[in-house]
Order: sequence, then structure tokens, then C-alpha cells
Amino acid sequence: MLVYTMRRVLGALPVLVLASILTFVMIDVSGDPLADIRMAQPPPTEEVLQQAEERLYLDRSMPERYWLWVTGIGGNGDIGLLQGEFGPSTQGPHYDIGAAIAERLWTTLRLVGAAMVFALGLAIITGVISALRQYSKLDYTLTFVGFLALALPTFWFAGIMQAAGVKFNQLVGDQIFATIGDGRFRAEGAPLWDQFLNAFAHMALPTIVLMLISFASWSRYQRTSMLEVMNSDYVRLARAKGLRNHTVIRRHALRTALIPLTTVVAIGVAGVIDGAILTEVVFQWRGLGDFFITAVDNNDSFALMGWLLLSGTIVILANLVADLLYAVLDPRIRYE
Repeated sequence: MLVYTMRRVLGALPVLVLASILTFVMIDVSGDPLADIRMAQPPPTEEVLQQAEERLYLDRSMPERYWLWVTGIGGNGDIGLLQGEFGPSTQGPHYDIGAAIAERLWTTLRLVGAAMVFALGLAIITGVISALRQYSKLDYTLTFVGFLALALPTFWFAGIMQAAGVKFNQLVGDQIFATIGDGRFRAEGAPLWDQFLNAFAHMALPTIVLMLISFASWSRYQRTSMLEVMNSDYVRLARAKGLRNHTVIRRHALRTALIPLTTVVAIGVAGVIDGAILTEVVFQWRGLGDFFITAVDNNDSFALMGWLLLSGTIVILANLVADLLYAVLDPRIRYE
């Protein structure tokens, strides 16, 4: 298992390098970081433009800029991923892209993590129930709910949940649900219970929004996988031997049915991150979603590269974890 893990980690490195190249090229050719300065009134002098180009390394060729971005060799000490520097920002020489990402990373991870945990748990439960009661009223109801959630636009649904939270608070005469902000600093130094209530108030609505995005499709996959496993020969044999139904489902059917879902969840991490951008914008969370929108507004190419590379790394790690979980879920799998 250790050897296989090392192989998978080493195999992920070329993928990460390729992702960094594609990220750099796409952002580099997508626009001019100095477009706003060039169109400013009055027009900037050539000396000002030249200084800006030198600070952002736009006076060098694309291969040289990529080399600088990765290694930092030949730079001014503000660039080089291997040195912990993401590059200079169009938002000013004092704006540290790496520090901004580090500050907002936990905000996004706790939202994405909570949403994925609840979505996965709910998808497994509803998928198994739908499969065991195929074509029943409960199955039709859960199917309808799943397709309805799948059809809801994230931005629109987030707005609806925010308005519903405001209305609920007005009805009960207290702020049960916080509809703006992530609440990171509001409960600092407060008792542990107050910190928990503060975190719940701020996370409840955005977590529900982000959870339903993933739950809708994952539950359908789980239902299909469970139906396929329940009709397999080895499950029929287990029942023929006299094993109890819940034992057959828990020890034989469910574990095998979770394997396709594991793959789908690993691939779906990218979609959850994308959904987090819109969710954070609506609820005004200062996470990586807000960081991404700010970077786009400011034509901040190095900030966008950092965000995309970080997102790609998270997806690669999720797929690596999924590969390792296969051996846990299916004892027939052996890694040499």
C-alpha cells in the first residue's frame, strides 16, 4: 500500500506540472494586466508604463515568465512558487497574493468541506433508500427532489435562501441565521458555545446551498450503483445462504456500491469549488471566491494563476484520496 501511494504521488507530479503550464498559458493570453492603466485619463507616460511592465515582468517572453513564476530565479524576490511567492499583483506592490490566499483558504475549505460531508451523507442515505424501494412513492419523491435540486441555478437559489433567512429572523424576532459575512472575527475570545452558535448561524444557509448542488447528482449515482449491485450474483448468493437482509446490504452491497460514488465525488470537487464562488459572493464571504472575483476585476493575472493552480491541486489530491479509498471499500482490490 505504501509503495502504491508513493507511485500515485509521483504520478500526480507530472499532472500538476501540466496543470501549471496550462494555467499560465491560458491566463497569459487572456488579456492585458495593464489594460486599465493604458486606458486611464489622462494617458500615462511611457516611463510609467515601462515601470509597470517591468514590475509585472511583462517585458519578458512567455517561456521566461513561466520559468520565473515557477522558480523565481532571475526575479526580484517577489515571484517563484518554489520560493513561496505567487508573483506581483496589479493591486499594488504591497499586496501579497500568497498571504491573501492563505488568509481566505480556511474560510472556503470549511464551507466546501461541510457541504461535501453533508451532501455525501445525504446522497448515500437517499440513494440506498431509493434503490431498496424502487418505484415506490418514496423513490419517486426522492427522485423528484433530486432533479429539482439539480435544476436550481446556484446564484438564484443562494439569493432565495438569503431572503428566506432574513424573513425567518424577522418572524422569530432574533437573528438565528446570519445572511452576510463568514463570522470569523465576531466570536473571537467568546465562550466556546457562543463560537459554535456564531459558526452555525453563518454557515447554515451557504452550506445548504452548496450541499444541494452536489447531493442532487451524487444521490442519482448512488441509486444506480446500488441497484446494479443488488442484482449481482454474489449478493443473490449471500441471500441464498440465509444472511439477513441488513447484513447483505451493509457488508456486501453498500461497500461495493460506494466505489463508483467515490470516483464521482473526487471528480465533483471542481464543481463544488466553482459553486463556492457564487455562494460566497451572495453571502459576502471573504473566501477564495471573493478573492477570485477581485482578481478578475483587477486583471490580476498572477492572482488568477495562483487561484487556478490551488484549485487544480485540490482536485488532484481528491482523486488521489479516492484511489486509496478503493482498497478500503473493496477487499478484492490489492495494490502490489
